[in-house]
Amino acid sequence: MTAQLTFHGAAECVTGSCMLLEAADKRLLIDCGMFQGPKTLKALNYEPFPFDVGSIDAVLLTHAHIDHSGLLPKLARAGYRGPVFATRATRDLCEVMLADSASIQESEVRHLNRRNAQRGLKPVEPIYSGADVDRILRLFETVKFGEPTPVAGAVQATFWPAGHLLGAASIEVRAGEGEDAVAILFSGDLGTGRQPLLPIPDGPAGIDHVVLECTYGDRERIDLEPAARRLALADELRAAKAAGGPLLLPTFAVGRAQELILDLLAIMDAEPSLAGDIFLDSPLAIEATEVFLRRGWNPDAGENPFELLRHASRLHHLQRPQESDGLERLRGWHVILAGSGMCDAGRIRRHLKRLLWRKEVTVLITGFQAAGTLGRLLVEGRSLVRIQGEDVRVGARIRHLDCYSGHADATDLVNWLRARSPVAGAVLLDHGEPEPIATLAGRLKGSGYTPVAAQLDQTYVLTRTSVEQIGRRPARLAPGQATRPDWHNDRAALLVALNETLQGRASDAERAALIARLAAALARADEKGDRPPESDS
Repeated sequence: MTAQLTFHGAAECVTGSCMLLEAADKRLLIDCGMFQGPKTLKALNYEPFPFDVGSIDAVLLTHAHIDHSGLLPKLARAGYRGPVFATRATRDLCEVMLADSASIQESEVRHLNRRNAQRGLKPVEPIYSGADVDRILRLFETVKFGEPTPVAGAVQATFWPAGHLLGAASIEVRAGEGEDAVAILFSGDLGTGRQPLLPIPDGPAGIDHVVLECTYGDRERIDLEPAARRLALADELRAAKAAGGPLLLPTFAVGRAQELILDLLAIMDAEPSLAGDIFLDSPLAIEATEVFLRRGWNPDAGENPFELLRHASRLHHLQRPQESDGLERLRGWHVILAGSGMCDAGRIRRHLKRLLWRKEVTVLITGFQAAGTLGRLLVEGRSLVRIQGEDVRVGARIRHLDCYSGHADATDLVNWLRARSPVAGAVLLDHGEPEPIATLAGRLKGSGYTPVAAQLDQTYVLTRTSVEQIGRRPARLAPGQATRPDWHNDRAALLVALNETLQGRASDAERAALIARLAAALARADEKGDRPPESDS
């Protein structure tokens, strides 16, 4: 029995998770996520799928985060009518997250088409609409953890708790009959196992191949128990309040927002001097909280820890844009949570635009920031950034607290893998940037595993004990292009540097002379038809 596995996303990068598994005469997708990060990477979301949608028999969804589920409505729009297997909590979260994604796309396209009309450009369409979300939601079939589920022909799947997000799963897929069957375990995104709000990551032992995420494959994060993590957050609150302004928390709306609010409430109850209003400025996070209240029972803890969010007097939900705009009038100590977590969309950009220049403001980043995102630029220490076409100087205190990430670190990943041993074949590494993948591969090789770094749009043939890449197919992106700033980032950086330089000139004559030299250089480049050097590949 052989199987073929093709990585159509989250290979050489951390977004766009999508794998095509061909086995036992069936074709299955594991995840169908949206690419996030640089514009060149996000442009892949608008392209046709790199596989025949009509040939797909079933979809297995690890969890609801948009980089794993975000293109499911596009799949329905392209004609897919098969089942989507997921846990009940994942299905409920997808209902609010995909609807929010469609709404954002439709809104952004309306604004873009107005600008395109002014420029004489053709209108564009959103990737999908609310109607497409309705279509895909009707195809969901919910599963229970630990129960083998027939998904297509001689292929069955078992979902195991991944501990990354409410409902998140690692998926064990067995294709074929008897001893000839091939067993592959897709880790999905793994949690740390130290978060009492979520179950401990689990999975079967004795597997043929493992597809392992590597988001933090090159680092050990601060190993904080929940109480210690809360102390670290309390330190940040004290410093932020002492600075004299508000605390702005760019946050992922599903999972991170709820965890942060629970800790903020606990800190303010324990230390009244830090008490203040908490504004949740995210309709998606507000809707997702309702799902956490319904589905947040944790069997390991024997409770639903999110119940504390039901009656929190300090917490204010801001649904309408007018309510969000009203925060401009506030002064002094308060906390604002708004999406998105990487600062590349949503209401957080408006808050950053009005607050980032103020030295009394604190911006606290609490999660992974993909290459090319505004959040990554802030963490890297940029002094001037471009937001919605405008230059904004960074005067605020930029802080980064990594202990809130929902991803396992390198040691967590290795320990989880050891618990799945023996692994007869390979460990295919995905969902990571090149350096974390290379670092974790070296560590696994030294421990006796056979690591294989997955490459975008490439296919691997799997037997029970071996893996082999089939030739090399044309990839949609050049190697490394998914994780480095693209020309859009370079253009923004150039405009920021140009404006700074012009402002630093002593006179208008000097500014005019500089602009003239730049214009002449552009003209020479246009005459030469400058092109990047040809690749040998």
